Amino acid sequence: MHTVTLINGDGIGPEISNSVVKIIKASGLDIEWDIQTAGADVIEKEGVPLPDRVLESIKKNKVALKAPVTTPIGKGFRSVNVQLRKTLDLFANLRPCKNLPGVKTKFENVDLVVVRENTEDLYAGIEEQIDSDTAHSIKVITRKASERICKFAFDYAVKNGRKEVCVVTKANIMKLSDGLFLEAYRHIAQNYPQINQREILVDNLCMQLVQNPSQFDVLVLPNLYGDIVSDLCAGLIGGLGVAQGANISSDYAVFEPVHGSAPDIKGQNKANPTALLLSAIEMLKYIGEREHAEKIEKALYKTLSQGNKTSDLGGNLSTTEFTDKIIQNM
Repeated sequence: MHTVTLINGDGIGPEISNSVVKIIKASGLDIEWDIQTAGADVIEKEGVPLPDRVLESIKKNKVALKAPVTTPIGKGFRSVNVQLRKTLDLFANLRPCKNLPGVKTKFENVDLVVVRENTEDLYAGIEEQIDSDTAHSIKVITRKASERICKFAFDYAVKNGRKEVCVVTKANIMKLSDGLFLEAYRHIAQNYPQINQREILVDNLCMQLVQNPSQFDVLVLPNLYGDIVSDLCAGLIGGLGVAQGANISSDYAVFEPVHGSAPDIKGQNKANPTALLLSAIEMLKYIGEREHAEKIEKALYKTLSQGNKTSDLGGNLSTTEFTDKIIQNM
């Protein structure tokens, strides 16, 4: 039996967590959930949004499924997501983006994966105020971090039957920093002759993504470009409500949807659990339960193709009704 940490979040988090746990149980897979709470709701009781007990649980179980967590604005608390990434060295952000049946979008046949370096670059927020009129932001790119994210991307491609890994930089302008990332990619790529290799500038990538996204397979990017491009790609498949994600290190993996905690619809039984369910499906593949993952995925696709959708996707089903439809189709 697998033991998995479940951070059930706040806002709509507990509702969609219950939905996903119910669906996984209905698939016949027995998981022992180590349920942990975090976020804004926990601050009043424990003084911080991410108590040490949550980190200890993930360190013990190695794998976590995380629902959305609210980070309070203006109270000085560090983002729960950022703290998890830093503490557990979750250097790889994985964002698969694939069209879902029954979800109308501008493009068809989108099936790409964004692999984003998660620890450095401008996104790390290393800044200094030079004077009242000047601020500096430091872009840090290291060979170690660049090589390990490129290796992660190629290994993912091999394991999942992908054909190409495309590196995304602005190395024509930032010749030293992005140039180092590109150099690291080329060095790692030599070990994967079976995978097609491609290089593209980030501005050209964005243009081509909104013209012909189906040409891309696996993209590997430094942190800031990865943050922007991954949300662009989510827009290609229907928005953040259907966007899955994962943050992975050599020792730990935290799977989570990309969307927020939506406190405005908390407790109304109208939240869409699809993004968390897709993240859970990716988690099941990660822990070697591919058969159960594919069983759940097929049921989800069938449910959506039948026109069964929550209100955010143009349907009228409640969270529980949508969950029950998926279980029926299993």
